[in-house]
Amino acid sequence: MLFDAATFGPEEFAKATGVSRETLDQLQAYADLLAASPHNLVSQASLKEVWHRHFLDSAQLAPLIPAEARTLADLGSGAGFPGLVLAILLQGRLKVSLFEATHKKADFLASVAEKVGVKIDLRNERIETAKPQRFHIITARAFAPLPQLLDYAHRLSGPKTICLFLKGESHSAELTAAERNWKMNLQKHPSQTHPASVVLEIRDLIHV
Repeated sequence: MLFDAATFGPEEFAKATGVSRETLDQLQAYADLLAASPHNLVSQASLKEVWHRHFLDSAQLAPLIPAEARTLADLGSGAGFPGLVLAILLQGRLKVSLFEATHKKADFLASVAEKVGVKIDLRNERIETAKPQRFHIITARAFAPLPQLLDYAHRLSGPKTICLFLKGESHSAELTAAERNWKMNLQKHPSQTHPASVVLEIRDLIHV
């Protein structure tokens, strides 16, 4: 189901996702900090539609995360989408590690987490030099083309890892390029925020 960005605010978000008033208040504090940041972490235009363009876009991944998952790695977290939103929505359920190499962005993520009272594992480092380890879930949004994204994800994947990648209109071309070097079990989910976008659910990732 697609929602109208122009009329989508906190109450519409709550109805769409079923979050509690406490969680909604945490996200509102997040939105306020994002709007007040001097670093232009997202475009000014998108701030007017933050509940739709950023929060709902991120939150649509939550139902795709199995209840038994305990760890999540968000690649290139930037302003926290989708990783920090998921940390707020799923707090207490799994450990969320945010990988962000840029110091000012990492500082922003830390300040939001402290302000709203959510625990995160902040990794202010480059993914390609990070210590390889296994995560149950790997997420990313607007970070890298799919072939490169799969290289990064493979370093952090185990046999049962699920990758959830938010992708736009170029996803078909990116998949074609990626399939030259990767085998995967792929499922496409329609986006709730844009008719040409998808969520790519990838399992059983193998380099060939």
